Amino acid sequence: MDVRKIVVVVEDVEAARAALQWALHNLLRHGDLVTLLHVFPSTRSKNKMKTRQLRLKGYHLALSFKEMCNSFFNTNIEIVVTEGDQEGSRIASMVRQIGASMLVVGLHDHSFLYKLALAHSNTANNLNCRVLAIRQPTSPPPKRTQSSTTVPPPNNSTNMDFSQIDISCLHVPEVLPPKIPYRICPSPSAIIWRTSKSRKSREKG
Repeated sequence: MDVRKIVVVVEDVEAARAALQWALHNLLRHGDLVTLLHVFPSTRSKNKMKTRQLRLKGYHLALSFKEMCNSFFNTNIEIVVTEGDQEGSRIASMVRQIGASMLVVGLHDHSFLYKLALAHSNTANNLNCRVLAIRQPTSPPPKRTQSSTTVPPPNNSTNMDFSQIDISCLHVPEVLPPKIPYRICPSPSAIIWRTSKSRKSREKG
């Protein structure tokens, strides 16, 4: 079985954590290599200390994502923290460099996927892999636990070709135990009547 390379984008948003959880439970298989990729924003200033702090902050964030994978045995995890833009170009470059077969992203209102789709007519070809965008529900959850649809673009003139997976909590209805009929008085036919010998007959015996 070929080893798949799966890249999970690390962001300090709940959608990114939900995307990793979904991938661990539904996508990951034995031998896969998971790359936790975090891109921190470039700074215009030449202050190396600020860049170092952003890199360290991103690394600690990626470590918290790695801790979520500890309960999954035989999971190969690597962390990549790099500097780049917030438009998705740096992420696309790293995904191609890693040679990933899948990219897992937590979809939110400010996701780089929207910006990347506006800049490129074909997002999947630009990333050279399959893209799975995991979105948490904002409305009451549907009856189904998950579904796969196409992301509605922010601009009607833009077509997005990545897969969106809506996840929601599974609501199990409360099932009451069945009522067992209880007979206060059993059936008279089931009673075995036993007559005891009288005291006089016992004395004669």
